[in-house]
Amino acid sequence: MGMPVQHYYSAADLLDLPEDGNKYEVVHGELLVTPAPRKLHQRLVGRLSFEVGGYLRAHPVGEAYPGGDVCSGDDNLVIPDLLVVDLVSARSGSWREMDTPLLVVEVLSQSSSRTDRFTKRRLYQEIGVPCYWLVDPDAKVVEIWTPDAAFPVVEHQTVEWHPAGAAEPLRIALDALFRDP
Repeated sequence: MGMPVQHYYSAADLLDLPEDGNKYEVVHGELLVTPAPRKLHQRLVGRLSFEVGGYLRAHPVGEAYPGGDVCSGDDNLVIPDLLVVDLVSARSGSWREMDTPLLVVEVLSQSSSRTDRFTKRRLYQEIGVPCYWLVDPDAKVVEIWTPDAAFPVVEHQTVEWHPAGAAEPLRIALDALFRDP
């Protein structure tokens, strides 16, 4: 008895999938499916979007998008929780025309933890995303990954990002990020 044939997915295949509340992504031909995010996840994404957006208004080196496509080749299309792209890329008309994001943020949830921590993290490193934050609401920490890192820097009190061209870094206190509503 042979192994079942698995479909190799492309980014174009995602257009044919149902709009059923799930998030569909593809990494190296593997289809990734996660359910709609929970309330805590969305609260953290909202707070991060607010902080990063305010920082970028004061230091206009890029534009932040909650969601949005990160494309690499025909068999990679992922949708991070938050991404920041340079201003030239922000003016382009298509996600595919954007350069590598300056910052990518994923907030872990039970359904996405393995994918965010391993599959997507490796992709972000492969395509050269200079800074990837993996936000862990259970541990109340942020892992910071860079393209060459074998292990993350784990921040327990403050997360910092200093993009090229900005006069000062963005600093977010983690006790404020993870506070109860």
